[in-house]
Amino acid sequence: MSKGPAKGAILEVREETGLGLTLDTIIYDGVLRKTDTIVIGGLDGVIVTKIRALLQPKPLDEIRDPKEKFTNVDIVHAAAGIKIVAPDIEGAVAGAPVYAVEDPEKLEEIMQKVKDEVGSIRIKTDKSGIIVKTDTLGSLEAVTQFLQEREISVRAADVGPIVKRDILEGHASGDSDPLNAAVLGFNVKIAPDVEDFAAELGVEVFLNEVIYRLYDNYYAWLIVKREQAKAESLGSIIRPGKIELIPEYVFRQNNPAVVGVKVHGIIRPRTTLINKSGKRIGTILQIQDRSVSIDEATDGMEVAVSIRGPTIGRQVKSNEVLYVDVPDKQILAIRKKFLDELSPPEKEVLEELTEIKRASGHFV
Repeated sequence: MSKGPAKGAILEVREETGLGLTLDTIIYDGVLRKTDTIVIGGLDGVIVTKIRALLQPKPLDEIRDPKEKFTNVDIVHAAAGIKIVAPDIEGAVAGAPVYAVEDPEKLEEIMQKVKDEVGSIRIKTDKSGIIVKTDTLGSLEAVTQFLQEREISVRAADVGPIVKRDILEGHASGDSDPLNAAVLGFNVKIAPDVEDFAAELGVEVFLNEVIYRLYDNYYAWLIVKREQAKAESLGSIIRPGKIELIPEYVFRQNNPAVVGVKVHGIIRPRTTLINKSGKRIGTILQIQDRSVSIDEATDGMEVAVSIRGPTIGRQVKSNEVLYVDVPDKQILAIRKKFLDELSPPEKEVLEELTEIKRASGHFV
């Protein structure tokens, strides 16, 4: 028979009519008495409390009154399941350790032991990442490991319902990267006012009782957000493009020059043009296709452009090729982040432009 003070784990924290909050516990070592002081792990730290009652369920054939479904016991030996009734156990969490204190002088030591055990599972890892909440310490460890194996950064992970503090942490994490403004809840609840608070701060909340579905829902959102962010970033970048002047379609030589061109890559109004030597030539003011102004001309189009700066026949030959002047920093950004988003003609122009820039002493 097992001896010494009891060691166990909370299986479930449950509200019982007439008893209040109770702890369904498994005792796996030692002896637990109803006179014991116990130390348990909680959401906000270690809980020390005195047992009021130890209850075991009655056999079904002995239950006469639903209110009398438990039998009081004085002592429990491992291994056994027991319901613990005790005061001040709000914040106790499923999966947390339970230790009986036999020697009061060892209380501090046992409290530190429980704190270390809970702290080894409660997770606060990356400086940036998403927030994770689960129903038990066991599922907390499993869910966090599942996410990290899929290279999802986790800023903080804890047990319990999603509260405003979690939303604030998600919002703070989203300041450095909008993709981190998310809270994942596994088998937990969120109050309506907390849900409204999340919407107000722009923090996305995902709830599910199945880990794969929780991940799939989050990952689908992540992909959409990444594409949106990429599109917004790419939209602010000057795309690689060049124009090939058509000698037969010089409509005006200067102030501004108006000429027909063939487009390679993409061109837009209000972009600067350079020649093959890297010299600044002028700025595209307007693009017209069949006498209609357009905001963008793409590869293969033949359009009319007005160019402020040069005189056709002097600074620019009537059959010259001019390049959109993509800033050096943007060339580096395109190479690092957006190269796969460029069309083959844009990539060709980018290579030509890079050679021109390097020949002019630029580090691109």
